[in-house]
Amino acid sequence: MLRVFLAVLRRELLLAWRERVDVLVTLAFFVIVTCLFPFGVGAEAAQLRAIAPGVLWVAALLSLLLSLHRLFERDFADGTLEQLLLSPEPMVSWVLAKIIAFWLAAGLPVVVAAPVLALAFNLDPAGWPVLIEALALGTPSLALIGALGAALTLGLRGGGMLLALIVLPLFVPVLIFGAGAVEAEISGVGARAHLLLLGGILAAALALAPPACAAALRMVND
Repeated sequence: MLRVFLAVLRRELLLAWRERVDVLVTLAFFVIVTCLFPFGVGAEAAQLRAIAPGVLWVAALLSLLLSLHRLFERDFADGTLEQLLLSPEPMVSWVLAKIIAFWLAAGLPVVVAAPVLALAFNLDPAGWPVLIEALALGTPSLALIGALGAALTLGLRGGGMLLALIVLPLFVPVLIFGAGAVEAEISGVGARAHLLLLGGILAAALALAPPACAAALRMVND
């Protein structure tokens, strides 16, 4: 099981490196969406500081959503998915490997770039560590939940729009607790409760999403 997990993870990371333009597009989308907000709401420092956590989280959510449809699409198109489904190895192992590789390629750059973009919003430096922690806990949850939506809509006409309709409501708790963690830390309340809730969501998604994805992919292939 571990051998298959590592082999699929390595394969997905190599493919992501070869197609790194897609990774750069996701990161560029995150940067552009974040930078557009000051033009829309004005450049007042206090106002930008107040909306910074929510803006950064919404931009991170949308950037991951932009690339979610590609998670299983390539393997479905070239027949690799069918071969994986026919293999005797546990489906959960390679599904989880694909989700982790997706997060490393699309989610981790967003986590790294977020503190830099926080400078544009004059975010209190006290909130930067919590912003990184919240994104590090929340973006894997978004990837796991989004993977289930990608599996359910795989091969459907207009699947991208349907994917967004399915997963966006499920993203809301992560968005609320992620942005709330930064706001709570800056206000002096403390972000521990929010981070614990994000950790709980991640644990639940890690336990439930891969088996659900495997079942959805099996249904698509039947």
